[in-house]
Amino acid sequence: MPRRIGRPGLIGTMARTAVISGTATAVSGGVARRQAGRAQSRQQQQYLEQQQAAQVQANEAQLASMQAQLAAAQAQPAVVEAAPGGGDDMMAQLQKLAEMKNAGILSDSEFAAAKAKLLSS
Repeated sequence: MPRRIGRPGLIGTMARTAVISGTATAVSGGVARRQAGRAQSRQQQQYLEQQQAAQVQANEAQLASMQAQLAAAQAQPAVVEAAPGGGDDMMAQLQKLAEMKNAGILSDSEFAAAKAKLLSS
């Protein structure tokens, strides 16, 4: 059977179409995967930024709380030290110091110093 010269036959055209179609599918699949990967990276970056912002806010709130406690601790001993020493009055002041220590306003060393000063007066 003689071969045809010139334009391809039906099988050749189908084969060429299949190759072109397969190549187009592979290219479009690669583009879709790359776009999905980029979208996922953006979402991860946004999530990390949100987490960092939340952590910063939590740290700022904790810092403000600690500053308020420090200011309260600095103000409270001044009131206790200014009060005159006496029997029942001294007991009330010791109870106030104990309450402030239990509340976490005074540290152990601050409590000991205030107690010693109160008892020495």
